[in-house]
Amino acid sequence: MGTDEEKARRRLSRTPPRWATVAVLAFAGLCSSFMFTLVVPLQAELPTLLNSSREDTTWVVTITLLVAAVATPISGRLGDMYGKRRVVVVLLALLIVGSLIAAMSGSIVGVIIGRGLQGGVTGVIPLGIAIMRDILPPQRLGTAVALMSATMGVGGAVGMPVAALLAVHADWHTLFWLAAALGVIGLVLVFLFVPEDVLRSPGRLDIPGAIGLAIGLTGILLFVSRGAEWGWTAPLTLACIIGGVVVLLVWGWYQLRTSDPLLDLRVAARPAVLFTNIAAIGMGFALFASNVTFPQMLELPVETGSGFGLDMVGAALIVMPAGLVMMVISPLSGWLERTIGPRPLFTGGAAAIVLAYVFVLLWSSEVWHILVANLFIGVGIGFTFAAMPMIIMRSVPANETGASNGLNALFRSVGTSSASAVMGGVLAAMSVDVDGVALPTREAFQVCFWLAIAAGIVAVVLSLFIPRQRAVEPHPSLP
Repeated sequence: MGTDEEKARRRLSRTPPRWATVAVLAFAGLCSSFMFTLVVPLQAELPTLLNSSREDTTWVVTITLLVAAVATPISGRLGDMYGKRRVVVVLLALLIVGSLIAAMSGSIVGVIIGRGLQGGVTGVIPLGIAIMRDILPPQRLGTAVALMSATMGVGGAVGMPVAALLAVHADWHTLFWLAAALGVIGLVLVFLFVPEDVLRSPGRLDIPGAIGLAIGLTGILLFVSRGAEWGWTAPLTLACIIGGVVVLLVWGWYQLRTSDPLLDLRVAARPAVLFTNIAAIGMGFALFASNVTFPQMLELPVETGSGFGLDMVGAALIVMPAGLVMMVISPLSGWLERTIGPRPLFTGGAAAIVLAYVFVLLWSSEVWHILVANLFIGVGIGFTFAAMPMIIMRSVPANETGASNGLNALFRSVGTSSASAVMGGVLAAMSVDVDGVALPTREAFQVCFWLAIAAGIVAVVLSLFIPRQRAVEPHPSLP
């Protein structure tokens, strides 16, 4: 019959070409990140399209962020236990079902349910990275991880002009039909080109832990994402943040004492993992800060003194190159990770983001200024997003890769949600009335850039505390 290791080797010998597996996982990552910008071009029109209040239609965006943040670490743990490929298949299936529900719905309830299911697919990125660790030799792992990490920015950046074109020239339901089609393509490709897992971590799903994590994170993310709208001192807002923190404290106490926790907090507390995850908040903030501010600057009327008067598609095309840069530099990111290590790569990427916002703070009078700053942000995000999974994987056991990368993605989600709330609050508070419409001032955008600079500096400082690490060891299941 042979030993388990021999069986694993035989199964690996029948796997598809590794380049095909990496390409398919990257495509799945692109589909995942596209979901975040899918409805961005429709935000202003959603109240009319769905016959609902603006407060209600904001849930079309908020629910995706909430589900993504909660589902990502849980799906990572499920992948470690039951097979990463199997969980990727389930998440893509949820994307398809959610897209179909939204595509066939004319009510806000159906769209919110569909968008919630779409949010769950975010887990395919950390799971894809974990699969790569399972199947790739060390010398190719860095480049593949950099490519997979780049999809977090590329899908949104490239998807935005596509979504804008469809929103302008087609029925809004077409966006969800497109999402469903992408999910089907991704699902078929995963079945054909992603091998079954040879390494799993036996155990049971910590259901109380999953429920506690979901409740705690939901409270905190509701505070962050809806606080400006509800009022930061409103009873509901305070209840969310206080309740969320209390639940997470109890959850952490439980995780340290249960025999089979959802997340091993002792591993998460290792300096390399801890500092990387906290810095990930700053990187998520810096990335989404540009997604919030740059399109608005580009689309605001020239008469306001802070805008360039571009249409929706034109603004999306200016923002798009940042995502393309992330994809193009992924081989360079992999080479630098192998040459100088992931920690210096992370520090350099975070510093590039700080310089990008300093640039746009000093020069933002021409469209090309925004383009150049956004390209620098693309380089910085490309480097940091490539470095973070490698730092994590060099610091955790192989059978906890999925959950640990999922936790890192969670911290990035906290950063993006925070940026959305904070930037939106600043732009709303520092606005002037122009023909009955409140429009942000130039000073409002400058405050946003200063906040992004502060987040980037914090990430740079934290990266300096990350311990230097050894090279990645070959995976034990590789022949």
